[in-house]
Amino acid sequence: MKKIYLVLSFLIFSGCILAQKQSVTLEDVWAKGTFRAKNVEQFKWMKNSEYYSSLKNGNIVKINIVDPSKVEELYNFSASKINVYNYSFNEAEDKILIATNEVGIYRRSSKAEYYLYDIASKQISAISNNGPQSYATFSPDGQKIAFVRNNNLFMMDIASKLETQITKDGSTNAIINGSTDWVYEEEFGFAQGFFWSPDSKKIAYYVFDESNVLEYNMQLWGKLYPEDYKFKYPKAGEANATVGVSVYHLSDNKITKIDVGPEKDQYIARVQWTKNPNLLSIRRLNRLQNKLDLLHANPNNGESKLILTEEAKTYVDLEFNDHLTYLADGKSFINTSEKAGFKHIYQFDIDGKELRQLTSGNWEVSNINGVDEKNKLIYFTSTEVSPLDRHFYTLQYDEIKLLGKNKKNKKLVTFMPIKKQLTQKPGFNKIDFSDDFKYYVENNASAIQAANIVLRKAETTEVIRELEINAALSKKLETYNIASRSFFSFKLPEGTSLNGWMIKPTNFDENKKYPVLQFVYGGPGSQTVTNDWNDSNFYWYQVLAEKGYIVVSVDNRGTGARGKDFKHLTYNDLGKIEVQDQIETAKYLGSLPYIDKSRIGIWGWSYGGFMASNCILQGAEVFKAAIAVAPVTNWRFYDTIYTERYNGLPKENPAGYDNNSPANHAAKLKGNFLLIHGTGDDNVHYQNAVTLHDALIKANKQFTSFHYPNRNHGIGGGNTRLHLFTMMTDWLVKNL
Repeated sequence: MKKIYLVLSFLIFSGCILAQKQSVTLEDVWAKGTFRAKNVEQFKWMKNSEYYSSLKNGNIVKINIVDPSKVEELYNFSASKINVYNYSFNEAEDKILIATNEVGIYRRSSKAEYYLYDIASKQISAISNNGPQSYATFSPDGQKIAFVRNNNLFMMDIASKLETQITKDGSTNAIINGSTDWVYEEEFGFAQGFFWSPDSKKIAYYVFDESNVLEYNMQLWGKLYPEDYKFKYPKAGEANATVGVSVYHLSDNKITKIDVGPEKDQYIARVQWTKNPNLLSIRRLNRLQNKLDLLHANPNNGESKLILTEEAKTYVDLEFNDHLTYLADGKSFINTSEKAGFKHIYQFDIDGKELRQLTSGNWEVSNINGVDEKNKLIYFTSTEVSPLDRHFYTLQYDEIKLLGKNKKNKKLVTFMPIKKQLTQKPGFNKIDFSDDFKYYVENNASAIQAANIVLRKAETTEVIRELEINAALSKKLETYNIASRSFFSFKLPEGTSLNGWMIKPTNFDENKKYPVLQFVYGGPGSQTVTNDWNDSNFYWYQVLAEKGYIVVSVDNRGTGARGKDFKHLTYNDLGKIEVQDQIETAKYLGSLPYIDKSRIGIWGWSYGGFMASNCILQGAEVFKAAIAVAPVTNWRFYDTIYTERYNGLPKENPAGYDNNSPANHAAKLKGNFLLIHGTGDDNVHYQNAVTLHDALIKANKQFTSFHYPNRNHGIGGGNTRLHLFTMMTDWLVKNL
């Protein structure tokens, strides 16, 4: 009998061991990619919307949307030995433009080797043998390819293989043709600066003259004598590049310069063709970015006409005016604006007269996903349900329902287009339509569900099939000790409610006191508190939770998805209200019975590093420790477009630049402070760290600092992230 009991005890004990969940390790997060969610790699709709293409095992394949067993291989890697980094089809979809050996330059810019592949003959050839290219793009008719090399614009005729150099004055750190300079790329969000006309007969392109822009110099370490790397970077208040727009005419090699106005110190934020090949659309911002103009230009003679202007006492956010869609009838266009206090959709006639506001309410349109002109439908996502979620809607924009009349003159006073919510599952919904609007891909994710990607029929929203539901990841997560995020809100002393999330240890005991680490970004229009799937940091927080820490993030005033007034509160005084709100967050957390208010820390990266630095300095009585990664420490060091948009010009608003510069509060440091920066940061320069170092030394304050040689703003590459987060974890255990 004793032997039987021993065997049973052993089996029960073994079962407990087997049932015990694994702990998340830093290697899981930063080396093995254990929790990486799957996506559909390089998904692209085909012209016949019954098919889409994708990249599988290095091969480009064409797949039937209803029957995935119907697969046609369009490109085989093993035959050519050319890796596919990216690809695109010509109009006839009988040729593929393949990018390989891509080398990144800055955040969005790159150069690569481009190859043209003929699907029928299976022949592949380089589009040029004169050096790497950037942004190679088929003409709409598929007969030519345009690209940039060495700051000049080129074109290759596919039939003859003839390469034409369109511009010849391109020069490093002087003249740029067909792509953008550093600050446009970073702050206006694009690097390719040329655009084919709809009829393939013209190419509009940017011309940057950055001769008067001052250079920033970074040293690249590794060789016996470090190398200097110099590039044009306009810091707040300093000279920008002079920017123009030109149009190249293929018929006679003529170049027409477009009239963008007499002012040189301005931004040409967007260039796009309308549906009319003889009408070019240009959006122009003044230096302070509180006035946005829409111009229509004639590409044949260069003349332009002011169509529409939007102004603000603070700034006009380009992102909130960045869904400009010209309709095929040539009579009107759709765009978004936050001029009414929240970002909404408007329709204008082609001459800029507002026809109607199509959406309204105390919520924001996040994205216009498409305009189906045949059925008069606008598809969009918004925050109407919650600022934490993004739901998908359709809008019947030609059927206007009368809600009321003015009794005196019987004029129409209020209109409401027919709107319908298409998604019901909580979370973030991202939508990708086929060109004919028959089908769409819905990517739904939430704090408790990884990307669930399905194909739907647009007319009925029925699911045709699942593309990726991340079942394997969900099953894997069940075997790990994962502490979920819970959402909460609290009110500031002045009455405003802030949204946040909290991660508690899985063995949480409400009778114990726990240390807290706040995560902050906090910059204008940003959000860290969303009902979306978890990024890599979430799994780092699992490591911290198992060590007994509670992790919290709160979106302060000035962040996004809650309207213009909430976001613009921080205008002209970056770091004031945001820091106050994070200090109040710490005080609120300290009032909770299960939190040790003497052990509250904060960390952030970039703008979040600026915030974390200010919090440990200005909130010295509240925060015990802070980690600042790649922080701005003086806004005078950062670029023109971003900084001046929110803080004005330094000469006109010196207090806004200086009052909340961490370097000017160094003497207030009481807690433990870790400052981390990459010496190769082209974005937030290492100069920021050096300045704060010097201020802390002068104030005789002890702190910890670490620099990563040659690493950029992302501080990555190889095992760098593993090293970084191991260091931060160890530091927190010792100092918080």
